[in-house]
Amino acid sequence: MADSKNDDLTQDPLIQWFEKTTESIQSNKTSIIGIAVAIVVITGSIIGYSFYSSSQEEQAQQLLSIAEGYYAEGDYQKALDGDSFELTYGFRAIATDFSGTYAGNLASYYSAISAYQLGNIEQAIGYIESFEVPEGILGVGAKNLHAKLYLANGDLESAAKTFETAARWDNNEATTPDNLLSAAELYAELGNTTKAADLVTEILTQFPSSSQESRAEFLKGNLAIQ
Repeated sequence: MADSKNDDLTQDPLIQWFEKTTESIQSNKTSIIGIAVAIVVITGSIIGYSFYSSSQEEQAQQLLSIAEGYYAEGDYQKALDGDSFELTYGFRAIATDFSGTYAGNLASYYSAISAYQLGNIEQAIGYIESFEVPEGILGVGAKNLHAKLYLANGDLESAAKTFETAARWDNNEATTPDNLLSAAELYAELGNTTKAADLVTEILTQFPSSSQESRAEFLKGNLAIQ
């Protein structure tokens, strides 16, 4: 059975966007490029993606759906590497062989999560670094994951900086305060109390109704006595 991390993945706006994109492509395969461009504009001018042919994109999506099935079952090794007996691709191979497609890029994201689930933190960091992060809300989850991987690897400074990047990737009530607080807590742990205090002040002044308000107030109090 997949755990709560897998449940969180299904709620990621990036994953949901990809699924909607796939549905649109399947409904009109002959105009994939036009559809993709339209979706890019609608979802906030996502840039930096290369488009292969319609057949290549479709093949990548089909292979990705099989690997997603392994992931959903909690078989992260098979999701990452595929199954040599069944001759199926894993996220790793899809990311490499279909790097110019939507699905290929998303496979890099899945690879990072799968490697993390398997305890391969440095490997996961390599995968997330190869992922082309979209602008706006679609990219916040990837930036947050990147920060958490740094944290899991013991690199507190990089984690703090990347949480702050995630906070500013898309300014909104849902994700910005949480990422700012994560960054503030790490800066405080690193001894950079001035930076931590600045971020706490930002949370309390710009997001006074945030669910992170009580934690921010608690951190503010601790910083005041240091």
